[in-house]
Amino acid sequence: MNASARQIIHFDLDSFFVSVERLKNPALEKAPLIVGGSEGRGVVAACSYETRAFGIHSAMPMKKALQLCPQAIVIKGCHRSYSHYSKLVTDMLCKEVPVLEKASIDEFYADVSGMDRYFGSEKLAAHLKQKVIVELGLPISYALGSNKLITKIATNEVKPDGAIVIPHGSERDYLRPLPIEKMPGIGKKTAQILHQLGVVTLGDLSLVPVKHLTNRLGDYACDLVSRAKGEDDSPVMPVHDQKSISKEETFEQDTTDELLMKNELIIMSEKVAFLLRKKGKLCTCISVKIRYSDFGTLTRQIKIEPTASDDQIINAVKRLFDTAYDKRSAVRLLGVRVSDFLCQNLQGDLFSDLDRKKELYKALDTIRDKFGMGAIGRFLSQSPSKL
Repeated sequence: MNASARQIIHFDLDSFFVSVERLKNPALEKAPLIVGGSEGRGVVAACSYETRAFGIHSAMPMKKALQLCPQAIVIKGCHRSYSHYSKLVTDMLCKEVPVLEKASIDEFYADVSGMDRYFGSEKLAAHLKQKVIVELGLPISYALGSNKLITKIATNEVKPDGAIVIPHGSERDYLRPLPIEKMPGIGKKTAQILHQLGVVTLGDLSLVPVKHLTNRLGDYACDLVSRAKGEDDSPVMPVHDQKSISKEETFEQDTTDELLMKNELIIMSEKVAFLLRKKGKLCTCISVKIRYSDFGTLTRQIKIEPTASDDQIINAVKRLFDTAYDKRSAVRLLGVRVSDFLCQNLQGDLFSDLDRKKELYKALDTIRDKFGMGAIGRFLSQSPSKL
């Protein structure tokens, strides 16, 4: 590992919810275990490696999972327990590394660039893995490499209880033989388009001229080709810096009711805008997530001028939904996420829209603080096109 290069460790707690349940009840060790909702419309939140051998995976309908593995033990799960153990891991890693990002409840990135002169990045990564296992009883895997992208992919490849180092300069060679589906951000629909173009591996993707992909994938094509080469300069964000605010809604029944869906998008947009203002932040990126009845998931995002305005967020969400939604398919889940934050105290004409409505939002937020988000808001009663 080149000491002058960025050195990033990606840690991933193996089958985290299952591991916590086994800590709480050792009798579940080695048992085929599923954590998730009821059999009806419930889905698998996590599953043990014993059940994965039957083809079970996260987000699978519980009914199908139990058909594949009838002997599986199903546990509803306890978010409080998972949060508790996640915090223990977070606190432990924070004490050991210069910069730690908590990517999710069970994933972490550590920037250990320059640590070689004191301890050795490879030794530090191995030490932290062992520390989590011995002191907390939680199995964990890691990858050490030059950026977040390569370490995320590599960790997924070596789980469970794995460890790998990707030397600086070998990123492209490591990625070359992997299927395109291994790249975060390439879902079923994007993969289908790439396969139609004869692109099967990340090595194939790294060689495709961007202009050949742009007509099919838009501006996203440039980013995809760059990432297939192992290029990623995204920073490790300190654990106390929240990277995004999101809201999701799973419908009781899969729906094609556009009016219902757009009303839910309005409600979620107002919620994330409210939370933005509470945190004194402006967002510059908005994403919409659509999960269809077959569990195919589509995410689209757009860059906007900095805002915490209900109106601007709703309008951006409308544009994303209108361009992404396949009207032939029933929808199971919708989500809205805002990210790429700036401080709200920045000055200038850029934020004049928010300034003009500051008193209005202050009044709305006061009502919501006192009576809840449902106390006041927008709602479509007729044409969904009037969002």
